[in-house]
Amino acid sequence: MKQKKEKSKIIYAIYSIATVCLFLLTWELVAKSGITKILPSLSTIAKTFVTKLADLRPDGATLPTNIWVSLQIACSGLFLAIIIGVPLGWLMGWYKPIDRFVRPLFEIIRPIPPISWIPLTILWVGIGMGAKALIIFLASFVPCLINAYTGIKETNKTMINVAKTFGASNFYVFCHVAIPSAMPLTFTGIRIALNCAWSTLVAAELLAANAGLGYMISSGRAYSRIDIIIVGMVTIGILGYLFSWVFKKIEDKIVKWRTV
Repeated sequence: MKQKKEKSKIIYAIYSIATVCLFLLTWELVAKSGITKILPSLSTIAKTFVTKLADLRPDGATLPTNIWVSLQIACSGLFLAIIIGVPLGWLMGWYKPIDRFVRPLFEIIRPIPPISWIPLTILWVGIGMGAKALIIFLASFVPCLINAYTGIKETNKTMINVAKTFGASNFYVFCHVAIPSAMPLTFTGIRIALNCAWSTLVAAELLAANAGLGYMISSGRAYSRIDIIIVGMVTIGILGYLFSWVFKKIEDKIVKWRTV
Protein backbone atom coordinates (compact mmCIF):
# COMPACT_ATOMS: atom_id res chain seq x y z
CA MET A 1 0.00 0.00 0.00
CA LYS A 2 2.80 2.38 0.93
CA GLN A 3 4.74 1.54 -2.24
CA LYS A 4 1.63 2.16 -4.33
CA LYS A 5 1.16 5.56 -2.69
CA GLU A 6 4.80 6.51 -3.31
CA LYS A 7 4.48 5.41 -6.94
CA SER A 8 1.38 7.59 -7.33
CA LYS A 9 3.27 10.60 -5.96
CA ILE A 10 6.12 10.03 -8.41
CA ILE A 11 3.72 9.73 -11.34
CA TYR A 12 1.90 12.89 -10.24
CA ALA A 13 5.22 14.75 -9.99
CA ILE A 14 6.22 13.61 -13.50
CA TYR A 15 2.90 14.76 -14.94
CA SER A 16 3.18 18.10 -13.15
CA ILE A 17 6.71 18.72 -14.46
CA ALA A 18 5.69 17.66 -17.96
CA THR A 19 2.72 20.06 -17.93
CA VAL A 20 4.90 23.01 -16.87
CA CYS A 21 7.57 22.15 -19.45
CA LEU A 22 4.96 21.86 -22.21
CA PHE A 23 3.48 25.22 -21.24
CA LEU A 24 6.91 26.92 -21.24
CA LEU A 25 7.86 25.31 -24.55
CA THR A 26 4.60 26.49 -26.15
CA TRP A 27 5.21 29.99 -24.78
CA GLU A 28 8.74 30.12 -26.22
CA LEU A 29 7.66 28.81 -29.63
CA VAL A 30 4.81 31.34 -29.89
CA ALA A 31 7.11 34.20 -28.80
CA LYS A 32 9.86 33.22 -31.25
CA SER A 33 7.48 32.60 -34.16
CA GLY A 34 6.37 36.22 -34.28
CA ILE A 35 2.68 35.31 -34.29
CA THR A 36 2.16 37.96 -31.65
CA LYS A 37 4.43 40.84 -30.74
CA ILE A 38 2.98 41.35 -27.27
CA LEU A 39 4.39 38.14 -25.77
CA PRO A 40 8.07 38.40 -24.78
CA SER A 41 10.25 35.30 -24.88
CA LEU A 42 11.21 33.39 -21.75
CA SER A 43 14.80 34.60 -22.09
CA THR A 44 13.56 38.21 -22.03
CA ILE A 45 11.43 37.49 -18.94
CA ALA A 46 14.39 35.81 -17.19
CA LYS A 47 16.68 38.73 -18.06
CA THR A 48 14.14 41.26 -16.76
CA PHE A 49 13.71 39.24 -13.56
CA VAL A 50 17.47 39.24 -12.88
CA THR A 51 17.83 42.92 -13.83
CA LYS A 52 14.88 43.95 -11.67
CA LEU A 53 16.59 42.52 -8.60
CA ALA A 54 18.73 45.69 -8.53
CA ASP A 55 17.10 48.03 -11.07
CA LEU A 56 14.69 50.71 -9.80
CA ARG A 57 13.07 51.32 -13.19
CA PRO A 58 10.27 51.83 -14.09
CA ASP A 59 8.41 51.94 -10.76
CA GLY A 60 11.17 53.32 -8.52
CA ALA A 61 11.82 50.15 -6.47
CA THR A 62 13.68 46.88 -6.90
CA LEU A 63 11.88 43.56 -7.08
CA PRO A 64 12.92 42.50 -3.52
CA THR A 65 11.58 45.81 -2.19
CA ASN A 66 8.27 45.34 -3.99
CA ILE A 67 8.02 41.76 -2.70
CA TRP A 68 8.71 42.87 0.88
CA VAL A 69 6.10 45.64 0.73
CA SER A 70 3.45 43.30 -0.68
CA LEU A 71 4.30 40.56 1.82
CA GLN A 72 3.89 42.94 4.76
CA ILE A 73 0.48 44.05 3.52
CA ALA A 74 -0.76 40.58 2.55
CA CYS A 75 0.42 38.90 5.75
CA SER A 76 -0.95 41.64 8.00
CA GLY A 77 -4.45 41.49 6.51
CA LEU A 78 -4.52 37.72 6.07
CA PHE A 79 -3.32 36.80 9.56
CA LEU A 80 -5.70 39.31 11.12
CA ALA A 81 -8.55 37.71 9.15
CA ILE A 82 -7.49 34.26 10.34
CA ILE A 83 -7.16 35.35 13.98
CA ILE A 84 -10.61 36.98 14.01
CA GLY A 85 -12.57 35.11 11.32
CA VAL A 86 -11.75 31.51 12.24
CA PRO A 87 -12.62 31.66 15.97
CA LEU A 88 -15.71 33.74 15.22
CA GLY A 89 -16.84 31.19 12.64
CA TRP A 90 -16.36 28.37 15.16
CA LEU A 91 -18.32 30.23 17.83
CA MET A 92 -21.14 31.10 15.42
CA GLY A 93 -21.36 27.49 14.30
CA TRP A 94 -21.58 26.15 17.86
CA TYR A 95 -23.40 28.81 19.87
CA LYS A 96 -26.77 29.89 18.43
CA PRO A 97 -26.99 33.22 20.32
CA ILE A 98 -23.67 34.34 18.80
CA ASP A 99 -24.83 33.17 15.37
CA ARG A 100 -28.10 35.10 15.65
CA PHE A 101 -26.28 38.21 16.85
CA VAL A 102 -23.50 38.29 14.22
CA ARG A 103 -25.16 36.73 11.15
CA PRO A 104 -27.42 39.68 10.11
CA LEU A 105 -24.50 42.10 9.94
CA PHE A 106 -22.25 39.50 8.31
CA GLU A 107 -24.83 38.70 5.63
CA ILE A 108 -25.01 42.40 4.76
CA ILE A 109 -21.24 42.81 4.53
CA ARG A 110 -20.49 39.47 2.82
CA PRO A 111 -21.78 40.30 -0.71
CA ILE A 112 -19.89 43.61 -0.88
CA PRO A 113 -16.82 43.22 -3.14
CA PRO A 114 -13.58 43.97 -1.21
CA ILE A 115 -12.44 46.36 -3.93
CA SER A 116 -15.46 48.57 -3.33
CA TRP A 117 -14.05 49.38 0.12
CA ILE A 118 -10.95 50.99 -1.43
CA PRO A 119 -12.34 54.56 -1.87
CA LEU A 120 -13.68 54.63 1.71
CA THR A 121 -10.46 53.18 3.09
CA ILE A 122 -8.39 55.81 1.29
CA LEU A 123 -10.58 58.55 2.76
CA TRP A 124 -10.37 57.05 6.26
CA VAL A 125 -6.69 56.10 6.55
CA GLY A 126 -4.97 57.28 3.36
CA ILE A 127 -2.96 55.04 1.00
CA GLY A 128 -0.49 53.62 3.51
CA MET A 129 0.07 50.01 4.47
CA GLY A 130 -2.73 50.10 7.05
CA ALA A 131 -5.32 50.98 4.42
CA LYS A 132 -4.33 48.13 2.11
CA ALA A 133 -4.04 45.69 5.04
CA LEU A 134 -7.62 46.60 5.97
CA ILE A 135 -8.79 45.82 2.43
CA ILE A 136 -6.94 42.48 2.53
CA PHE A 137 -8.59 41.73 5.88
CA LEU A 138 -12.06 42.39 4.46
CA ALA A 139 -11.35 40.12 1.48
CA SER A 140 -9.88 37.28 3.57
CA PHE A 141 -12.28 37.48 6.51
CA VAL A 142 -15.34 36.10 4.67
CA PRO A 143 -13.88 32.73 3.48
CA CYS A 144 -12.18 32.19 6.84
CA LEU A 145 -15.43 32.67 8.75
CA ILE A 146 -17.71 30.78 6.35
CA ASN A 147 -15.54 27.67 6.17
CA ALA A 148 -14.90 27.59 9.91
CA TYR A 149 -18.64 27.95 10.49
CA THR A 150 -19.48 25.19 8.00
CA GLY A 151 -16.85 22.90 9.51
CA ILE A 152 -18.48 23.18 12.94
CA LYS A 153 -21.96 22.64 11.49
CA GLU A 154 -20.83 19.47 9.72
CA THR A 155 -19.42 17.87 12.85
CA ASN A 156 -20.62 14.29 13.15
CA LYS A 157 -23.64 14.29 15.49
CA THR A 158 -22.82 10.77 16.67
CA MET A 159 -19.42 11.91 17.94
CA ILE A 160 -21.07 14.79 19.81
CA ASN A 161 -23.66 12.52 21.39
CA VAL A 162 -21.05 9.97 22.45
CA ALA A 163 -18.95 12.67 24.12
CA LYS A 164 -21.99 14.04 25.96
CA THR A 165 -23.02 10.51 27.00
CA PHE A 166 -19.68 10.14 28.77
CA GLY A 167 -20.35 13.35 30.69
CA ALA A 168 -18.44 15.89 28.60
CA SER A 169 -19.57 19.48 28.99
CA ASN A 170 -20.77 21.54 26.04
CA PHE A 171 -17.55 23.59 26.02
CA TYR A 172 -15.41 20.45 26.23
CA VAL A 173 -17.23 18.94 23.23
CA PHE A 174 -16.76 22.21 21.35
CA CYS A 175 -13.00 22.26 22.00
CA HIS A 176 -12.20 18.54 21.68
CA VAL A 177 -14.74 17.29 19.14
CA ALA A 178 -16.19 20.11 17.03
CA ILE A 179 -13.04 22.17 16.44
CA PRO A 180 -10.82 19.20 15.44
CA SER A 181 -13.60 17.99 13.15
CA ALA A 182 -13.84 21.46 11.56
CA MET A 183 -10.11 21.74 10.86
CA PRO A 184 -10.09 20.42 7.26
CA LEU A 185 -12.74 22.90 6.13
CA THR A 186 -11.13 25.63 8.20
CA PHE A 187 -7.82 25.20 6.37
CA THR A 188 -9.68 25.13 3.06
CA GLY A 189 -11.09 28.52 3.99
CA ILE A 190 -7.62 29.80 4.86
CA ARG A 191 -6.26 28.75 1.47
CA ILE A 192 -9.19 30.44 -0.28
CA ALA A 193 -8.54 33.53 1.85
CA LEU A 194 -4.91 33.44 0.71
CA ASN A 195 -6.00 33.66 -2.93
CA CYS A 196 -8.41 36.47 -2.09
CA ALA A 197 -5.64 38.30 -0.26
CA TRP A 198 -3.27 38.31 -3.23
CA SER A 199 -5.89 39.20 -5.83
CA THR A 200 -7.24 42.03 -3.69
CA LEU A 201 -3.74 43.26 -2.85
CA VAL A 202 -2.91 43.69 -6.54
CA ALA A 203 -6.17 45.54 -7.11
CA ALA A 204 -5.51 47.83 -4.13
CA GLU A 205 -1.96 48.58 -5.27
CA LEU A 206 -3.12 49.25 -8.80
CA LEU A 207 -5.36 52.01 -7.49
CA ALA A 208 -3.36 53.56 -4.68
CA ALA A 209 0.25 52.72 -3.83
CA ASN A 210 3.84 53.82 -4.31
CA ALA A 211 5.48 50.38 -4.00
CA GLY A 212 4.56 46.70 -4.16
CA LEU A 213 4.05 44.05 -6.81
CA GLY A 214 0.68 45.44 -7.87
CA TYR A 215 2.20 48.90 -8.24
CA MET A 216 5.06 47.39 -10.27
CA ILE A 217 2.54 45.75 -12.61
CA SER A 218 0.66 49.04 -12.94
CA SER A 219 3.91 50.85 -13.78
CA GLY A 220 4.72 48.21 -16.38
CA ARG A 221 1.39 48.89 -18.03
CA ALA A 222 1.94 52.66 -17.94
CA TYR A 223 5.37 52.31 -19.60
CA SER A 224 4.30 49.51 -21.97
CA ARG A 225 6.74 47.10 -20.33
CA ILE A 226 5.05 43.74 -20.82
CA ASP A 227 8.11 41.98 -19.40
CA ILE A 228 7.73 43.89 -16.12
CA ILE A 229 4.04 42.99 -15.96
CA ILE A 230 4.76 39.29 -16.47
CA VAL A 231 7.62 39.31 -13.93
CA GLY A 232 5.21 40.78 -11.36
CA MET A 233 2.54 38.21 -12.19
CA VAL A 234 4.97 35.29 -12.04
CA THR A 235 6.36 36.54 -8.71
CA ILE A 236 2.86 36.69 -7.25
CA GLY A 237 2.17 33.17 -8.54
CA ILE A 238 5.35 31.81 -6.94
CA LEU A 239 4.65 33.52 -3.62
CA GLY A 240 1.07 32.26 -3.65
CA TYR A 241 2.27 28.71 -4.29
CA LEU A 242 4.79 28.91 -1.45
CA PHE A 243 2.15 30.19 0.97
CA SER A 244 -0.25 27.42 -0.07
CA TRP A 245 2.50 24.84 0.41
CA VAL A 246 3.28 26.14 3.89
CA PHE A 247 -0.39 26.10 4.93
CA LYS A 248 -0.75 22.57 3.52
CA LYS A 249 2.21 21.38 5.62
CA ILE A 250 0.74 23.03 8.72
CA GLU A 251 -2.61 21.38 7.99
CA ASP A 252 -0.96 17.96 7.62
CA LYS A 253 0.69 18.41 11.02
CA ILE A 254 -2.48 19.54 12.79
CA VAL A 255 -4.98 17.22 11.08
CA LYS A 256 -2.95 14.02 11.43
CA TRP A 257 -6.07 11.88 11.82
CA ARG A 258 -7.40 12.73 8.39
CA THR A 259 -6.97 10.11 5.71
CA VAL A 260 -6.33 11.41 2.22
